[in-house]
Amino acid sequence: MKFGIVIFPSKKLQDLANSYRKRYDPHYALITPHLTLKNSFDATEEEAKEFAEKLRQIARNTNAFTLKTSKISSFQPVNNVIYFKVDPTEELTALHAEINQEFSEQNLEYAFVPHITIGQNLSNDEHSDVYGSLRMTKLNHEETVERFHLLYQLENGSWTVYETFRLGKE
Repeated sequence: MKFGIVIFPSKKLQDLANSYRKRYDPHYALITPHLTLKNSFDATEEEAKEFAEKLRQIARNTNAFTLKTSKISSFQPVNNVIYFKVDPTEELTALHAEINQEFSEQNLEYAFVPHITIGQNLSNDEHSDVYGSLRMTKLNHEETVERFHLLYQLENGSWTVYETFRLGKE
């Protein structure tokens, strides 16, 4: 079974991301806009229960923090992904590091660049056109993150919440 760990932004930011995703992201119908804390990994149901316990502990020891997006950027030339750049904060970076340290047997494919994908799997020409028209767009969105989620993938490829973890002491 595939699992992943994400932050879902507010409805306002999700709606903005989806206004682009429905045109430029083939995964639009499979998962809501999110910031990935841990890329997808394979685990059994039993392992997921153990992971959830570790994540509960991490959440208890992490305070709510501010998530801020400031611009639209791209991973080009590595790949044709367009995204909302999330400003890396100490708290977000620490949360990512702690989660990935806990699951160290899972390899990190890329360096952590906090982002919310709005377009992917675009041809070079399409990427160039879309990014060219969006890159000057100013985003000035700020919100408080109070939870993160362990997701699992369904047979149809879509993702759903396995468990939600609230930040801070309850």
